[in-house]
Amino acid sequence: LAAGTSVPDLISSVLVAKRGEGDMAVSSSIGSNIFDILVGLPLPWLCYTLAEGRPFIVTAVSLQLSVIVLLLMLILVIASIAMSGWVLSRKLGYAMLVLYVIFVAQDLFRALM
Repeated sequence: LAAGTSVPDLISSVLVAKRGEGDMAVSSSIGSNIFDILVGLPLPWLCYTLAEGRPFIVTAVSLQLSVIVLLLMLILVIASIAMSGWVLSRKLGYAMLVLYVIFVAQDLFRALM
């Protein structure tokens, strides 16, 4: 499911970036993920709750830690963008790549524990 929604976003972001609208490409990527989190996750849970008459319980062993890590990554991403003067640059791209690698590495590390 994630690849099905991310691939079209990737293609549209690349096309827009090639036209020199890098900021629009980044905004599209971020906006798409925000939409997925604010609508894509809650809507099925709401439908389940309405259909079944009981809440959908989300359980995870490390849910609180995951939320903390995601908030920390959000702060780091915003800080990186602000430090670059709100301008998309190659240096900012490398910073985003490093943050992504760190996020994936910590997630894999926690999964192996």
